[in-house]
Amino acid sequence: MSKINILEIDFNFNGESSTIYPVILEDKNEMILVDCGYPNFLNLIEDAAISNGVNIKKLSKIIITHHDFDHMGSLAEFKKKYPNIQVLASKEDEPYINGSEKSLRLRQAESIYDSLSELEKENAEGFHKMLESIESCNVDICLKDSDYFDFCGGIEIISTPGHMPGHISIYHKESKSLIAGDALVIENGELVIALPQYTLDMNEARNSVKKLLNYDIDRIICYHGGIYTKDITKSLKRI
Repeated sequence: MSKINILEIDFNFNGESSTIYPVILEDKNEMILVDCGYPNFLNLIEDAAISNGVNIKKLSKIIITHHDFDHMGSLAEFKKKYPNIQVLASKEDEPYINGSEKSLRLRQAESIYDSLSELEKENAEGFHKMLESIESCNVDICLKDSDYFDFCGGIEIISTPGHMPGHISIYHKESKSLIAGDALVIENGELVIALPQYTLDMNEARNSVKKLLNYDIDRIICYHGGIYTKDITKSLKRI
């Protein structure tokens, strides 16, 4: 029997209150964290896990849905504290996670820098430095679309490009849950695609949502927004 733990982590970022919802899947042999927060979030995630009755010391794997700083920011920190964990991510995202290629988010930020006002440039420079400071980490297992693992109740990897080219989502077969990463977010109670300014290819993002209609989904867990259960098929079709 597997268990799916949805962590709720409240924090302040750039003076604004926010919440993320990482997921921990576990069975008697494996414990898998899906996405690991912003830089220096290890303690926050550990505390949230303990509050949910999760023995985080059993952590065996971390799956990264994509290499944005709020999803892999603490990955190297986790690897240092739990050196035996395996890191899993898409083949497309591997070079950005291991540092052999510059972050696509940093490239995007740099590409619009000259069009900003002087005040905006000051803020942008801080954002660039933060992205540059994200510590790289080797990927142990590269994932592709339709990869299936029978641990933790059965999980299937779904390639969901759009937000980023290497973005993946995870279908948890036993609970019929979709762990969406940033393929979907919840805003004002509605299921939507992540903001266009952070989605590198909106057409691909919509095609990825269409692909999700092939799955029997009872709930969607959004990293930004939490749990969505209302008229899922209808909501996906609307998007």
